[in-house]
Amino acid sequence: LIITVLVIGGLGYLIHSQNSKPGELDGFAQCLKDKGAIFYGAFWCPHCQNQKAMFKQSAKTLPYVECSTADGQNMTQECKDLGIKSYPTWFYPNETVGNGEQTFEQLSLNTSCPIPEEIK
Repeated sequence: LIITVLVIGGLGYLIHSQNSKPGELDGFAQCLKDKGAIFYGAFWCPHCQNQKAMFKQSAKTLPYVECSTADGQNMTQECKDLGIKSYPTWFYPNETVGNGEQTFEQLSLNTSCPIPEEIK
């Protein structure tokens, strides 16, 4: 019983430590957030999933706003009020709106966040 508890505890620790490690693009994602960029999307949207996948583990740091209701059938009032028509939609601090998946270059250009060397 003690060995089982230790094994389960060890596995839990490993899983937690893997999920809490900083991602290589955390700084870039944090810069986007700090500059005021906002990424509006929906959990069921494949382009939103692709956008998050670009950031790998750092996607959790993105300034993301979920526009879909939990049932996937409607849009939240916040996104309706903003006039969001497609996903993903990025609102940039320079008042530009980016529709569709944005490249690192587009994200950088519209926020002045430098592209990390790891992805250049």
